[in-house]
Amino acid sequence: MRMLKQLGASMAAAIVASPAFAQEAPGLDEKINQTFANLTGPFVSFIFAPFPGTSFPWIVMWLVIAATVFTLYFAFVQMRFFGHAISLVKGDYSDPNDAGEVSHFQALATALSGTVGLGNIAGVAVAVGIGGPGATFWMILAGLLGMASKFTECTLGVKYRNEYEDGTVSGGPMYYMSKGFNELGLPGGKILAVLFSIFCILGALGGGNMFQANQAHQQIAGIVGDYPGWITGLVFAAVVFMVIVGGLKSIARVTEKVVPFMGILYVLTALVIILMNADMIGWAFGQIFAGAFTGLGVAGGMVGALIQGFKRAAFSNEAGVGSAAIAHSAVRTKEPITEGFVSLLEPFIDTVVICTMTALVIIITQQLIIDPETGNYMLNEAGTAIATVDGNSGVSLTSAAFGSAFSFFPYILAVAVILFAFSTMISWSYYGLKAWTYLFGEGHTKELVFKIIFCIFVVIGAAANLGPVIDFSDAAIFAMAVVNVFALYFLMKVVRQELASYSERLKTGEIRKFEH
Repeated sequence: MRMLKQLGASMAAAIVASPAFAQEAPGLDEKINQTFANLTGPFVSFIFAPFPGTSFPWIVMWLVIAATVFTLYFAFVQMRFFGHAISLVKGDYSDPNDAGEVSHFQALATALSGTVGLGNIAGVAVAVGIGGPGATFWMILAGLLGMASKFTECTLGVKYRNEYEDGTVSGGPMYYMSKGFNELGLPGGKILAVLFSIFCILGALGGGNMFQANQAHQQIAGIVGDYPGWITGLVFAAVVFMVIVGGLKSIARVTEKVVPFMGILYVLTALVIILMNADMIGWAFGQIFAGAFTGLGVAGGMVGALIQGFKRAAFSNEAGVGSAAIAHSAVRTKEPITEGFVSLLEPFIDTVVICTMTALVIIITQQLIIDPETGNYMLNEAGTAIATVDGNSGVSLTSAAFGSAFSFFPYILAVAVILFAFSTMISWSYYGLKAWTYLFGEGHTKELVFKIIFCIFVVIGAAANLGPVIDFSDAAIFAMAVVNVFALYFLMKVVRQELASYSERLKTGEIRKFEH
C-alpha cells in the first residue's frame, strides 16, 4: 500500500512536469512534495536520528558495531583470506560445472556497481569538508571493519539461495532469513524477510534509481546547459531497460566492463594528481593522522572527524545493508564461503581505495583553507564546515580539486557520474527485482511488470524534484540494514561452521585450483 502511494505521488509529479502544467507546476509540485514529506517524515527522522546529545546517527553506529563484532568473531577474516579472495576473483578455484549464473568476478563487479557511485565523489567531499582530513582515517577504519560484514551476509546469501531448473538462482537476505531461521528452529524469519523485501523495493526505486537519474541529469545539464529532465530520463530508461530485460547475465556482462573502466578512469586520474604533487603526500597523511586524533580545529574536533568518517564508509559501501548479498548469491560455486571471501574485497575497493583517493586529492590540492598563524583549518562563516578556496562543497569541491590540476576534469567527472549512475541503477534494478519476486513469486510476466515500473521511475527521477521521496528511499535502504544485521547476529554461527570446514579442506588440498 505504501509503495502504491509512492507510485501515485511520483506519477503525479511526472504529469505536472509536462508543458501543459508549466504555469501551475511549482505550486502543485511543492504541495505533492510537502504531502509526501508529512506522511514519511517520522520514518525518515527515526532512521537518521542521532544519539541524544550528539550528531552521531544511531544507524551508523548500528553498522559499525556489527562490523566490529563480525571482525572479532571471525578472527580478522578480512586480513587472513585477502590473498585467497584475489585468487578466487581471478578464477583459480572456479569449477565451470558449479551451479549459478555468473563468475566470481562478475558477481563482484555487479555488487560494486551498486555501491561505487556518487557517494565516492560527493559524499567524501562532504565528510572531509566537515570533519577535515582526519575523517579519512576513520573512513578507512570503518571500511576495513565493514569487510567482515560483507563476508558474513554474502556467505549466507549463497548458502540459502534458491536454484532453479533453468539455471537461474534467487538469493539474498530474504532467503537466508526465512530458510536460515527455519533451519535453526527460530521464529520470525518470514516476517523479517517480508520487511526486508519491502524496504529493498522502496530503496531500489528511490535511492538506487530516482536519485541516480536526478544527479546524472544535473551533471549533464551543468555542462551542456539547462534542458528538460525527462529527455535524460527517457534515454536512461531505454538503455537501462535494454540491459535489465536480459536478466542478470546481461547485467553482469555490462557491469564487468563498465565498473572496472569507470573505477580505473577515476583512480588513475587521482593517482596522476597525487604523483604530480608527490612532495605533498607525506604532509597529507600527516594531516589525516593528526586530524583523526586532534581534529586540527575543525567543526566538532576529533569526534566530528570520527562521525564524518564512519558515516561516509557506512553510506558508501553498504556493508551490513544486505543489498550486495543479492548479487553475490548468483555466483557459480558449490562453496558458499568462497563468495564471502570475494565480497570482502568490495568495501576495500569502494572505501579504502576509491574514497581515500578522493580525499587525498582534495587535501593535496589544498582546497581546504588553513589559518597560517595557527595551522588549524578555518571554518566557514556559519561555523559548520571548513572554509574552501571557492566556497565549494560536495561534488563541486571534488570537481574543483581535480580541476585545479586538469581544467578538462569536469567533463571526465560528468562521464564518471553518468557511468556511476547507470551502473548503480542496473544493479539496484536486480536487487529490487529479487525482492519483488520473493513477495509476488517468480515468472516472466511478474518480473517484466517490475522492470517497466523501474524504468518509469527513471524518467520520474530525472524530471521531477522529489526530495522527500528520495529521503524516504534512502531511509528505506538503511532500514534494510536494521532488519539484516539483526538476522546476521543469529546466523553468524552458520558462517563460522562453513569457514572452519573450508579452511580445513583448503589446508589438506581437497580444495584445489582448476586449469582454465
